[in-house]
Amino acid sequence: MPGVKITDLVERMNLKNLTPDIELTERYITVPDINRPALQLTGYFDHFDSVRVQIIGYVEYTYLETLEAQRKREVYKELLSYGIPCLIYTTEIQPDEEMLEQANKAGIPIFSTEQKTSPFQAELIRWLNEQLAPSISIHGVLVDVYGVGVLIMGESGIGKSEAALELIKRGHRLVTDDVVDIRRVSDDTLVGSAPSITKHLIELRGIGIVDVKMLFGVQSVKETQTIDMVITLEEWDKHKEYDRLGLEDNYTEFLGNKLVCYSIPIRPGRNVAIIVESAAINHRQKQMGYNAAQELYRRVQESLTRKK
Repeated sequence: MPGVKITDLVERMNLKNLTPDIELTERYITVPDINRPALQLTGYFDHFDSVRVQIIGYVEYTYLETLEAQRKREVYKELLSYGIPCLIYTTEIQPDEEMLEQANKAGIPIFSTEQKTSPFQAELIRWLNEQLAPSISIHGVLVDVYGVGVLIMGESGIGKSEAALELIKRGHRLVTDDVVDIRRVSDDTLVGSAPSITKHLIELRGIGIVDVKMLFGVQSVKETQTIDMVITLEEWDKHKEYDRLGLEDNYTEFLGNKLVCYSIPIRPGRNVAIIVESAAINHRQKQMGYNAAQELYRRVQESLTRKK
């Protein structure tokens, strides 16, 4: 995909289209940054990043109102000649007829919003960063367990979907089953979501496709979730040594970001949902500064010291 569609921007940010005659379907935004063209309106176009969304706020608007008609026409013409993605007027400000006429001639769409400039900019940058972030798709299940994003991985048929269904019945929320779209929105944040075609659906072998949202209600699903930890389900191997203390964390990596990863051996009689819940709570405890394994180690050391 070449970028974010302008039409998606209009829908997401609830923008009013002031140039309806301009075709939007093949227009894209390719960078997550925005620009307030204050210097450009004074005639300084050196280092002008024309691929950014341009925002006209109250300060830019009041400056333009001080210009004579001929100078204003020249500024508009030069600004629009750079092929910018679009212009957005905030705070219920409306462009004048000259700007609308010049924009229609240049084929540059103009939008407006009732939102104040600063909160609008913050939300727009956050959303564009998420949409334009590096992304991959992997096989797995993503669930929100007590606010912790748990990515469940493992070989096909090992029981990932069944574990997710049990978690949903216990009050947790499904983000996606089978395919997880992962976006790297910052150096330490990965966000997972579902492909549109499989959103809210779970495949259960022997039953078929189950619509989680329809069966359990809207409270059982979630659109996106920060991925905090990974649980890998694997067949129980009696010859393999499994970590029984958890003093040292293991990690896996996606898009350059490291996530804590636990390998959970599966065999009949193990309740995977309860194990996942416990892992999520334990992860939150560690984030808050408490580590049960380190506490056990401290108690053992104190016991040995007293016996000397």
